[in-house]
Amino acid sequence: MTLSLGVIGLGRMAQALLLPLLEQGDPAATDVVAVVGQQTSADRLAQTMPTGLTIVPSSDARAAAAWKAPVQLLAIKPYQLDQVASMAPPVQGHEPSLLISVLAGVTLERLQRAFPGRVCVRAVPNTPSLVRAGLTGLAWGEGVNARHQQQVHAFFSPVSEVLELPEERLDAFLALTSSGPAYVAMMAEAMADGAVAVGMPRDQALHLANRTLAGTAALLHEQQLHPAQLKDMVASPGGTTMAAIRRLEQSGLRSALIEAVVAAAEHGRKLR
Repeated sequence: MTLSLGVIGLGRMAQALLLPLLEQGDPAATDVVAVVGQQTSADRLAQTMPTGLTIVPSSDARAAAAWKAPVQLLAIKPYQLDQVASMAPPVQGHEPSLLISVLAGVTLERLQRAFPGRVCVRAVPNTPSLVRAGLTGLAWGEGVNARHQQQVHAFFSPVSEVLELPEERLDAFLALTSSGPAYVAMMAEAMADGAVAVGMPRDQALHLANRTLAGTAALLHEQQLHPAQLKDMVASPGGTTMAAIRRLEQSGLRSALIEAVVAAAEHGRKLR
């Protein structure tokens, strides 16, 4: 079987990355083998993924073909790394395959030790990639050439803005962009709860909180505003927004968010 791509793990992020490529026909679905843990998972995914895509459990003999493809997307859980690496056949031939990992906290050094003979790239996409509004940080391993870089960018640019970073900066990138959606979701929930507390129906409150956050992010981005500029645009002297900002400062919101990002980065370093 001659393949263009092997996918190891076909969870939500792998699907988000794979589907835009299949939609544009590069690669064709028939040139992709995806490996999952169990036959039940393969059967379930076969009902929703494009026709022609081969999805097999790791126990299937066809799973070996995924490791022989010139490009492999590694999208398993980090704790599964050693088990999956033990299943990977040794690299054969003169041209090393390209391994693109989206495993949080797994360093290039560990990837290259687990998959000798392969050229490794570490990628950190965030969950807004699921709606093609994401951010992805990339760190290149040894032996990456211009063709490899082009292939990797082709993976992530349809669903995210792509940034090339030194690997040591990926912990901060992950703490801000990968963990960040959870911080924003908590803010949305809390804002909606506040509106409910003063009489608004919950469904409406959640809708308005989500739209407020989305619109604010779009305004900051599209007009290239510093956050302090936008805050000052909204906060009139002696007004309701200043009353709210005073309470947020008293409650330590700014400090809590700073410490959340720092804590996430520090925890990420411990996972190495």
